[in-house]
Amino acid sequence: MKIIIAGGGIGGLVTAMRLHQAGFEVQVFESVKQVSPLGVGINLLPHCVRVLTNLGLQDKITEIAVETQELTYANRLGQLFWNEARGRYAGYKWPQFSIHRGKFQMLLWEAAEALLGKDALHTNCHLDSFSQDENGVQARFIHKEMGAWVRDERADLLIGADGINSEVRKKLYPEEGPVVYSGNILYRGTAKLRPFLSGSTMAMIGSLKQKMVVYPIGNHLDEDGLQVINWVANVKETEGSKLTARDWNRQVGKEKLMELYADWNFDWLDVPGMIEKTDGGIFEFPMSDRNPLPQWSFGRVTLLGDAAHPMYPIGSNGASQAILDADALCLALQEEPNIEAALARYDAERVPATAQVVLQNRQKGPDFIMDLMEERFPKGFQPEEIPHSELADIMEKYKQIAGFDMQTLNQKADVR
Repeated sequence: MKIIIAGGGIGGLVTAMRLHQAGFEVQVFESVKQVSPLGVGINLLPHCVRVLTNLGLQDKITEIAVETQELTYANRLGQLFWNEARGRYAGYKWPQFSIHRGKFQMLLWEAAEALLGKDALHTNCHLDSFSQDENGVQARFIHKEMGAWVRDERADLLIGADGINSEVRKKLYPEEGPVVYSGNILYRGTAKLRPFLSGSTMAMIGSLKQKMVVYPIGNHLDEDGLQVINWVANVKETEGSKLTARDWNRQVGKEKLMELYADWNFDWLDVPGMIEKTDGGIFEFPMSDRNPLPQWSFGRVTLLGDAAHPMYPIGSNGASQAILDADALCLALQEEPNIEAALARYDAERVPATAQVVLQNRQKGPDFIMDLMEERFPKGFQPEEIPHSELADIMEKYKQIAGFDMQTLNQKADVR
């Protein structure tokens, strides 16, 4: 069976390697002319690290990532109210990683080239259109900037892993319209700082009205004892603002954020100092998603990753869910008698599962505990006032919805 993947991002590349591992012929087509290490930090949860480990990538990831030790929540005064171990520190068989998205992308690209061969990965090939019949799929690729035809490719199956603005999704759902904007703006950057808390802590600070997420993505200290820290500021948009587009590359200045976070200087983290020391630019990202779809698969065409289920970056789940898609689709193609049956199984498993995560993230996901603490204790709290049991129930419920509750995950085999 020959399979075309439109999109050479995280989901597309993991899918390509997983399918090749299972014995399928795979060709990947990526829109950009040259793949480069763009972006800032992301997190890889144990359920997706399991899939990456089965592909033989865990050691390579360890070399460039931080193995997350704990997740900590604090209010806007810097008071800590929730702490839990993560990954292997919590008893999972697999670690949780914090990693630079661009470095991870390059690691996957190089691993896919080594596994599939360079001739199986094509850049500067943007999917323009496709057609299908009972015998296969015909895809047309163009130069994205010039619009000129590049090549046609025929295969048994087309996977649209081409992101939130997926051309495959547009063809399957031509009336869907633009992304759904949350009303929140994310500002992302990295800075070199001294390690905070455990040195491998992910910290969530504030509330959904004004939030800061901070975690290290550099696993080595420099000669001054500093490590690379990734930060994400989440600010509720003011009335009258009209931002609607999702854009990773819009750079902004520090002044607004320095003012908003001026008094967020805690004994364990200096937030305004971190913003001031940010190097390489601050990028504005209107937080958006799309409504869950009733189905992803039509005939010999299906969706995967952000093309199928773009979601708010809450709960560290976007890249992880794409990797789970890859594993589920490969298993279905291995075990079902034909493509139609395999895609029906894939939809039955992943469409409802990811819809739950998308909708739960709209309801703040695990970060609901931040607003809960802000509403109950707007001026701070005493340690004995923390509702530990209530917070624990919220956190465990999200793990079950997102598919990484420890008991269920640890029962899965290492290799499938």
